[in-house]
Amino acid sequence: MADKEEIDNVVVVGLGRFGGAVAESLVNLGHEVLGVDSDPRIVQDWSDRLTHVVEADATDTDALRQLGVQEFSRAVVGIGTNLETSVLTVLTLAEVGVSEIWAKATSAKHGQILSRVGARHVIFPETEMGERVAHLITGRMLDYIEFDDGFAIAKVRAPREAVGRSLADVGLRSKWGVTVVGTKLPGEDFTYARPETVVPPGCILIVAGNTSKVEQFAAVTV
Repeated sequence: MADKEEIDNVVVVGLGRFGGAVAESLVNLGHEVLGVDSDPRIVQDWSDRLTHVVEADATDTDALRQLGVQEFSRAVVGIGTNLETSVLTVLTLAEVGVSEIWAKATSAKHGQILSRVGARHVIFPETEMGERVAHLITGRMLDYIEFDDGFAIAKVRAPREAVGRSLADVGLRSKWGVTVVGTKLPGEDFTYARPETVVPPGCILIVAGNTSKVEQFAAVTV
């Protein structure tokens, strides 16, 4: 576990399915979390799972100041169903001095508004998860993460042409435009890839590169 001074304090506003999952994951990673929700039943439900949980109106500047939210450098706004509350919460967090705000958006327009009022990072969980699941359903990828700038990382089965050969010999980067970050056999530890790394049968490759290149490469591994 990290030392006390290495632990970041994070405030999570809205402890629904998304916000609650983020808050719980942060706690599991060793961070101290202040959970805020206006529903007393939700607050009670999370009272024994988070560092601190309070019932409060996150659109109220005075309420946030009384909670000491201005001392937090990071905040996550998990409110998605109520557009007005979502936007006002981000605005209020920015007004009290929270410098890095992550906020959930349910549409492109919602995301634009959140960015304008102070959200530094806008998250579209439903869209992002939908794209990820679509890739996994095809069977081409075992796992997949796509970033905003057209960059992706994927876990794929090694293609037949690579088995028994070194990565330098196979030349996946020159042929497919992807970089092999590492290799992994079932039950064994992840190994960082080197040019001399030989790909054994049943190996999984972790590859990175342009999204379209990664998708094209994954298609040949089926």
